[in-house]
Amino acid sequence: MKKLLFIDCCIRGEASRTRKLAEAFLSALPQEYDAEWLDLGTAEIRPLDRARYFAREKLLDEGKLADPLFGYAKQLAEADVVLVATPFWDMGIPAMLKTYLENVSIAGITFSCDEEGNFTGLCKAERMILLTTRGMEIPDGSEMEQATPYLKAICKFFGIGGFETVSAWGMDVVPPEEAEKRLLCATTSARELAQSL
Repeated sequence: MKKLLFIDCCIRGEASRTRKLAEAFLSALPQEYDAEWLDLGTAEIRPLDRARYFAREKLLDEGKLADPLFGYAKQLAEADVVLVATPFWDMGIPAMLKTYLENVSIAGITFSCDEEGNFTGLCKAERMILLTTRGMEIPDGSEMEQATPYLKAICKFFGIGGFETVSAWGMDVVPPEEAEKRLLCATTSARELAQSL
């Protein structure tokens, strides 16, 4: 069985348009994939304040990578495909997704660094897939859209092979019929992408 890690950052839960993209994707996932769902809205993930930072550094210095603090990093490193569902948020991603990525960026688990400062990604995932919706009329590739460049950089850093996006935009500024049409088009694309895995 291959493992797909579904990182759910759909803040509005069942009311989320982005969650509809994720549901379409997961409904078409080939049988050889086992989907593991990580709901960032309920997960115990906190920002690295001073105390947590130094506690983490102490564990790393002592080589204690088996500590439960590193569980999410190991989960990510072992996934064959990473699916991220998140809304467009203040030109980028929600803070809870950034906090998650901060927590899984662990030397010796998701990346390594040699004495010369060269980084090597340790994640085995073939690709990361971003499913997203944007309320504003900001299409893929716009300089105003910074979620994609950031997540692409994370993929490169962690050694994740490729990156793909399925999106619907302008959802809050176009007429409701047009928004529904765009969402339907994106859900179809999400379903087809899942089938192609």
